[in-house]
Parts: sequence; C-alpha cells; structure tokens
Amino acid sequence: MTRAALLVLADGRFPAGGYAHSGGMEAAVTSRDVYDAATLEAFCRGRLHTAGLTAAGLAAAAAAGHDPLALDEAADARTPMPALRQVARRLGRQMLRAARATWPSPGLDLLARVRPQGAHQPVVLGAAARSAGLTPLDAAQCAAYESVGGPATAAVRLLGLDPLEATALLARLTGELDDVARTAAAAAGRVPAEGVGALPAASAPLLDVIAERHAARTVRLFAS
Repeated sequence: MTRAALLVLADGRFPAGGYAHSGGMEAAVTSRDVYDAATLEAFCRGRLHTAGLTAAGLAAAAAAGHDPLALDEAADARTPMPALRQVARRLGRQMLRAARATWPSPGLDLLARVRPQGAHQPVVLGAAARSAGLTPLDAAQCAAYESVGGPATAAVRLLGLDPLEATALLARLTGELDDVARTAAAAAGRVPAEGVGALPAASAPLLDVIAERHAARTVRLFAS
C-alpha cells in the first residue's frame, strides 16, 4: 500500500466526473436553504452525517472485498429517489473508467462487465480503493470527504463565496469527518457476520426532495 494513492483518489482533479455535480448544493441555493457561509456549513454537516455516512459505509465494505453486487443492491435500497440513483450510477460509471485506467485489476474489470451502466459511486470508490491497496478506513474517509468537499466547492461558484471561507469550513469538519469514517469502517467490519444490513442507512429527505426538483429544471449549472 502507498498512502499517496489515497491522495490521488481523493483529489478533486481525479477524472471521476465529480466536477459536474454539486451534491445537492445548486438545488439548496436555488431554494434559498443555503445562502451564506453559515448555512453552507449547516448543509455540509447535515450531508456528512447522512448521505456521507451511508456512502462511507458502502465504500468501506467494497474496499474490504465484500460482494460488490450485493453492495450495489444495498446502495439502491438506500437511494429511494430515481434522480439520485441515476446520478450515483453515472458517477460510478465515470469513476470506474478512471479507476481501471489508474489501478487495473480483475475486480474492477468484473464490476465493469456486470454493471455496464454503472454501479453506485460509493461501491466503485471502495473497489477502486481496494485495487489501489488502500484500507476500508481509507475508502470511508475518501467518501466522507467527498460528501462535503464537492458541495463546498460548488458553493464558491454558486454564491460567490470567498474560497478561503469554504476551505476553513472543511477544516472545521475534519474531526467529524474522521468520526464518520471510523463509524462507517466499523460497520463494514460487521458485514461478514450481519450482512449488508449492518451498514449505515442514514436518510436525508430534504436532499431527496431537492434532487428531484433539480432534475426537473431545464436550466442548471450542475448536473446534480
């Protein structure tokens, strides 16, 4: 294992398509739920402990080598809204392309064959982490960071916020991010005994609602 692989995987410049998505931030800005640094921080904290925790659990389980198809079905069950399912699979397909080029492995090739339309992004993220020689905790940390890093970056563009404010916000969340990642990795460790039901299934109904509204908009800056 090389720790530098975690930096590559978590880098916003990794060509996994995330730059085109705001993690619900554009919809939150449009609905005036997020309009300044304080409301951005509240949004990111809420997303971290719901969608972020769920994604981190799935990523950790995939990195631990659990059946990716079972995990993909578990991700479907944790993603009730069609718009978010479509986004997750689109991002997963793009991440899989990038991961196979970066860390080729039989596991990634198999996932590409059985899910040609794309597996859920957190499952692919975990499989990519495994191929890169990273641990389940590494995968969970990457997924947790992604759950807040994307929205914070998008908010800079959408609200014209000072990038330094967004970076400071992410720094304030690092302790909670580590806690979420540890919780997710611990849950993944229980999958062999308890099945995928051991993984977090935290819900964020507002994110679900605004995702559907955003998908119906004809003019938007981000795909989601």
